[in-house]
This record gives sequence, C-alpha cells and structure tokens, in this order.
Amino acid sequence: MTDHPDNNLLAQLPDEENLPPGHKSGFVAVIGRPNVGKSTLMNAILGEKIAIVTPKPQTTRLRQLGILTRDDVQMVFVDTPGIHQPRTALGEFMVRVAVDALRDADVIVFVVDASAPPTEEDQRIVDLIRQAEGVTPVILVLNKIDLTEGVMLQMNTEAHRALVPKAELVSTIAKTGQGTQDVMERLIALLPVGPRYFPEDQLSDTAVRDIVAEMVREKALLNLEEEVPHGVATQVEEFKPRSDKLTYISVTIFVERDSHKAIVIGKNGQMLKTISQQSREEIEKFLGTRIYLEVWVKVLKNWRRDENALRRLGYRIIK
Repeated sequence: MTDHPDNNLLAQLPDEENLPPGHKSGFVAVIGRPNVGKSTLMNAILGEKIAIVTPKPQTTRLRQLGILTRDDVQMVFVDTPGIHQPRTALGEFMVRVAVDALRDADVIVFVVDASAPPTEEDQRIVDLIRQAEGVTPVILVLNKIDLTEGVMLQMNTEAHRALVPKAELVSTIAKTGQGTQDVMERLIALLPVGPRYFPEDQLSDTAVRDIVAEMVREKALLNLEEEVPHGVATQVEEFKPRSDKLTYISVTIFVERDSHKAIVIGKNGQMLKTISQQSREEIEKFLGTRIYLEVWVKVLKNWRRDENALRRLGYRIIK
C-alpha cells in the first residue's frame, strides 16, 4: 500500500461533475459488542487492512473511517469500538464514540456473533438502534457462522433476528470474506444518491502515524496475555523519512504498572523484540518502504482512569 491519508492533504476535492447519474454515497456505522468481527468485516470489504484486529475484546478504541470508492458509489465505513459496560474513563470514551457514530449514519451495520445467543450488550445496542429505527436502515450481519451449525445456529439466528426484526439479514465469515459481497450489495441498495466526500484514492481519514501506532498496539495485544493488553497504549514519537527507501519511526508503548513494563520487555528483552519485529514487517507492507523502527516502553500510571493522560494519548473526552 503506497497511498496514505497524509498524502491526500493536497488532493483536489472530488469532481462531482464527472460522477455518473444516480451515484450513491453515505456513511455506514459498523456497530456491535466487543470481539464480534466489526474491524475484520470492514477490512474484508475494503480489501485493505485499515483497522487492527485481534482476538482480544475492545481492540478498537477510536472511530476510524474506511473509505471504499467505485465508479457508482462511495461508502464511508465508520468502524466503532465495541459497546460494553464501561468501567474506566477510557471505556466511557469508547462507548460515546460508538453511540455518536449512529447519529450521522445513513445505514447501520449491526454485527453479531452467530455462534452464541444474544447477550445483554447486544440488547443495549438494540436499544440504541431503536432510537434511529424508522429513519436509518439496519443490516444485521450474523458473523462467525462457521463456529456453530445445525439447530444451534438456527436458534441463535432466530434469537438475533428477533432483536431487530425489520433489519435485513446477511450471514458472513468475515475472516475469509464469505458473505461480504452480499453486505456490499445490500448497502448499495440502501444508500442514498449523493456526492463523493473524499478523493477516490483515499482509504481512511486517519493519519499515517496513528495507523502505525495502532499496528504496534495490535502486535502487543497479540503477544501479551491476561490483564496487560487492556492497559497498553501506543504513540508515535518520531516519523522521519531518511530517504526515498527508508523511514525512521519511534514508538512508545505505555503501560499502567511497572510490573507490566517488565512483561512487555520480557526476559532479556525478547518480548519487546518480538513485538518490534512483527510491527516492522506489518508497517513496511503498509508504507511500501523499509523502516528503521525503535520501540520504547514507559509507565503512565492508571492512564485509563486519568482524563489528562487520555487526552495526551489522543482520546478526547466529551462531557
């Protein structure tokens, strides 16, 4: 991938005069409880990895746009944090981000886990959707249909369908891309006629350095166990092209406790080396250039409960 959001700062506004008749566009809120496959679904539809994906709940923390542009349509996907019962200031921020995304959506994509019956968190999301029902169309995506079968899958399907009986139903296996074309076709049918909001080559509104920071956090989440991942944040400190073929990047991993710092670094620095190596490989694919990556670990005590620390890390608290 060589085209990035930062490269679009000088791009011209979309040329609406050359759009075909009936061109459609709109914002699609992708919503669901943690770890149901929202980011995986968005990445599969876009054909590019814009949002990080891990098996850990609450991986997504910020609203992130994924932009898909074709001759006949521009879909702006809003990938949201999973809606859950917040226990920290960070959790409250994440839920607010998800709720806000519903207000401006032209279509809501409600992703559920077809391998399990609905939960209280699913019901909480349904209560939010009902506030927009009748105004904003809803697509119910039954994801992970490969994890169960037969009577159990049928029971779970019927239980989820009962939550939003007016929604259009699509079954998917987002990690393989199965069913994503069906989601696309439903979206095109539901989106209104409208202009392009972004240049045709733009894939996200997120700055490159922020995507890079998220890639490092993804590798930390994938390699760390138990309570540590929830207390990990990442921030790019330096991002400097050294030549046309080499970029220097410095990233800090923040943790909440000294004991967590020791875990992230690992015995003889092995864990940090693993995280750094995996991050470098992923970032090089994304940037299309070699990188020199330095990763540091610092303690920022109880940052998830500290509003000043949250602001420092880019989580804007809204009262």
